Amino acid sequence: MTQSQSRSKSPANWHPGTPEREGLWIFTRLRDFIDNIANTTPARLALSAFGMVILVFTGLLSLPVSSATGEFTPLYQSLFTAVSAVCVTGLTVVSTAVHWSFFGQLVILIGIFVGGLGTLTLASLLALMVSKKLGVRGKLIAQEAMNAGRLGEVGTLLRIVIVTSVVIEGTLALALIPRFLTLGESFGQSVWHGAFYAISAFNNAGFTPHSDGIVPYETDLWILVPLMVGVFLGSLGFPVVMVLQQNGLNWKKWNLHTKLTIQVSLILLVSGTLLWGLMEWENLRTIGGMNVADKVIHSLFASVMTRSGGFNLVDQNQMDSTTMLLTDALMFAGGGSASTAGGVKVTTIAVMFLAILAEARGDSDVKVYGRTIPEGTMRVAISVIVAGATLVAVSAMLLLQISGASLDRVLFETISAFATVGLSTNLSAELPPSGVYVLTILMFAGRVGTVTLAAALALRQRSQLFHYPEERPIIG
Repeated sequence: MTQSQSRSKSPANWHPGTPEREGLWIFTRLRDFIDNIANTTPARLALSAFGMVILVFTGLLSLPVSSATGEFTPLYQSLFTAVSAVCVTGLTVVSTAVHWSFFGQLVILIGIFVGGLGTLTLASLLALMVSKKLGVRGKLIAQEAMNAGRLGEVGTLLRIVIVTSVVIEGTLALALIPRFLTLGESFGQSVWHGAFYAISAFNNAGFTPHSDGIVPYETDLWILVPLMVGVFLGSLGFPVVMVLQQNGLNWKKWNLHTKLTIQVSLILLVSGTLLWGLMEWENLRTIGGMNVADKVIHSLFASVMTRSGGFNLVDQNQMDSTTMLLTDALMFAGGGSASTAGGVKVTTIAVMFLAILAEARGDSDVKVYGRTIPEGTMRVAISVIVAGATLVAVSAMLLLQISGASLDRVLFETISAFATVGLSTNLSAELPPSGVYVLTILMFAGRVGTVTLAAALALRQRSQLFHYPEERPIIG
């Protein structure tokens, strides 16, 4: 082989010609492009990965085979459903059980599973699949987002994310399938419904394969308990699950993130149960006519689901206005970081509360459990809350103008979309396409925006050659 022949076979000199060369040339360019993004702007890779996944599922749901009638589904409906599934929200503009065929429901279920892995997990997996490696900067953003202690733990945590999802969802399905069998469903239906609810619950999606949801099972603990357990575990986050797998219930060996996540989650769970129950105890439109045991079950179930689960046992329109406001607050708080839940995340709430407490005490540092929280972390927490509140406010104003609905319904639907909860006053189904697109953008921003913003701010640190004189403006 001559030197010129050897040079002609190098990838740099290949040009589209034969199908084999063209395929390899495109793959090489794609690999280099993704590798470059992963190592320079990983946050953009996370957004791109999620965006590409959503486009794929939108195309699949638009096909005639995905609808029960065998007709094409309008773009705004297929896009909204794809975003709701991949962003594990649960809001719908058409009935999941009625509009979609079995193939369409399967596409939605796969979208929920893939989306539940998280933006940065998908981005890391994309980089690994294409380039077979993660650069140092790509590992850094994955490490920050998933709270891995060392760079070497990133690959391990990626595997744990997938394995944990499959194991927990499989366990939940095995718990639910026998119950559906005893309720008279065929074996195939029982397996399908058990798997659907298991994946939907752990990923905090709130989609149901039944036209009337889970309302027929409102007193069936065999179904309600697995759903609550799945939603709560999913809302803790994969980094917390990893710590629990390694250290069990040994509190002293938990890291700060795990302690704060579990503690605040339990506080919100208990307080949400008590407040929701007290507010709705005498409301005959919801739980007022039930016995004490059923009221307690409904209160606990509502508290678990309002922080991102999305399943509901009562009509959200029939709740008192104070209960709707409580639900808004719980939805906005959300679940744990790097979890299948949405919202601004419980650790963000914890950091802000600790900062306020430190300021009230006159402490110069924010301390908890023998650790000092860096100032950069507090800046990120403030940014996440302000960005989330701004997104909700702007979207609510747009929807008020578009829909003409009351403020309580619009605010409820807006926060539900941003926090990827899925609880609804049925406003989504009543909106024109323009309103549907607003909620679609809000769901996408809520799922990837705050997480990506936090990771980007944590890594976007520039060295400064000078420091301006300090001057403190009047605050408060």
